[in-house]
Amino acid sequence: MIHNFDTVIVGSGGAGLYAALEASARSKTAVLSKLYPIRSHTGAAQGGISAALGNVEEDSAQWHAFDTVKGGDYLVDQQAAMILTEEAIQAVYDLENRGLPFNRTPEGRIDQRRFGGHTRNFGEGPVRRACYAADRTGHMILQTLYQQCIKNEVSFFDEFQVVDVIIEDGSCRGVVVVELATGEMHIFAAKAVLFATGGFGRIFKITSNAYANTGDGPAVCARRGIPLEDMEFYQFHPTGIMGLGILISEAVRGEGGILRNRDGERFMERYSPTLLDLAPRDIVARSILTEVRAGQGIRGDRRIDDYVHLDATHLGKEVLDAKLPDISGFCRTYLGIDPIDAPIPVLPTAHYAMGGIPTDVHGRVVIDREGTIIDGLYAAGECACVSVHGANRLGTNSLLDLIVFGRRAGQHIAEYVKDAPAPRPVADADEFARAWIDRLLDGADGPHGGAITDEMQVTMMEKVGIYRNKADMSVAVDQIQELRSRYQTVRVQDTGSRFNTDLLELIELGNLLDLSLVTAVSALHREESRGAHSREDFPERDDDTWLKHTLAYLEGDEVRLDYKAVDTSIWEPKPRTY
Repeated sequence: MIHNFDTVIVGSGGAGLYAALEASARSKTAVLSKLYPIRSHTGAAQGGISAALGNVEEDSAQWHAFDTVKGGDYLVDQQAAMILTEEAIQAVYDLENRGLPFNRTPEGRIDQRRFGGHTRNFGEGPVRRACYAADRTGHMILQTLYQQCIKNEVSFFDEFQVVDVIIEDGSCRGVVVVELATGEMHIFAAKAVLFATGGFGRIFKITSNAYANTGDGPAVCARRGIPLEDMEFYQFHPTGIMGLGILISEAVRGEGGILRNRDGERFMERYSPTLLDLAPRDIVARSILTEVRAGQGIRGDRRIDDYVHLDATHLGKEVLDAKLPDISGFCRTYLGIDPIDAPIPVLPTAHYAMGGIPTDVHGRVVIDREGTIIDGLYAAGECACVSVHGANRLGTNSLLDLIVFGRRAGQHIAEYVKDAPAPRPVADADEFARAWIDRLLDGADGPHGGAITDEMQVTMMEKVGIYRNKADMSVAVDQIQELRSRYQTVRVQDTGSRFNTDLLELIELGNLLDLSLVTAVSALHREESRGAHSREDFPERDDDTWLKHTLAYLEGDEVRLDYKAVDTSIWEPKPRTY
């Protein structure tokens, strides 16, 4: 079945919905999602969205941009960071005007709180910059944008799984998808396609990401010759619920929560004397793991699953109930404790991909170091790499990235499609997708994918995690290659056509395996430590050799690496101290 639209958005999180909202003002727009839109992972974002409003104390977009660049360990493209922080202010007010119920100051302004790495006057001290709606900010953004898209008569195709993208003669023609309800293949022909499929935390065993976060957009693009940028940089959030990985928002520390080791010591005083528990996430995550390795975790046994305490007991019931109600509920539900009375057991959890599909500041996908674009192909949000996060994303910049660059991409698409030619049919556009799915459904004997998934996640967690070295990552590359080979023999157990979630999970596993390989190879070859990429065998940052973006091309069973320059046009790289 063939559908024709001006604009097709793949993904219904914050970036996809904002792009759809802008594009639909002047084009016939469809949103494809394997989920019901308000179940998208943007809804799990808790703590806030950053903008230098200055509602509580003095702030500026330039300070915000500096924090973004420094937090990203100077791998951030600095002009893009300035766009992010300058447009942040209007973006937040636009959300407010569209109905988002932010928390308020006594004067009625949008309230703001502290977050990790947010400083005044270029690092002098912490500043209140995070705008928030209790601890469910992402959920409120998602609801607000979805309602606006309905108002704009955007067409939604829920529970449609993207399998391939159609590219011909340097232009994007559309996408190939499977309808979960029927098992039918559909081609969505379009003048412009935007991928906003979110992250891929499910390559790791312990993650804050939803089960649906399987990197569908980046994997589809990689198989069509598009490089993936800076895939070695994956952020581990310091505070996931022990054993589960479910996020305990940085907002807890923003309100005054304290990390403590087995002796009750506030150990961040030793690692970040200025920002303490609100240092950037890569620093806090490594500090926790260092305490655990030293036997200062709560169990004291130096095991990888040991943990520390996040103490919020001194904040009081009023603050926890008013500003952190969901977090308090998570603790009661999953841990059987009340954070009013007892500290929260936490350990780092795989959280956010800094890398992804390379784009320019308008969301257009670029395919090489020279910035060559594919006409009509866009990406925004966590699946994309602008790059405004560099080697380590600043807290609350994720929701901001979705809004600012989702909005910019949608606006550019609206202009692009006015003069773009209607997509012409492409012969056998669904050939690759049909061959892949037919193989999985052919009824041949073969193993199920569950064991491969488990092995992949354990390998990535243990060998390409917070601390890395050449020996472990070399083994990881070999193991992932072997798992990709075994994947070719995998078959579904359910050969039915209606709502075949078994098939969906195997498609997702294929995507995750490809992204695991690209991540491991990219990390193995970057011989330095920078941001979230921490090499035990190369512990220092090396600007002379490695101040550059990685471009990784997936070519069959191999990954070819290239590099491109980082924009350092505003601030020269300096040692990163907090």
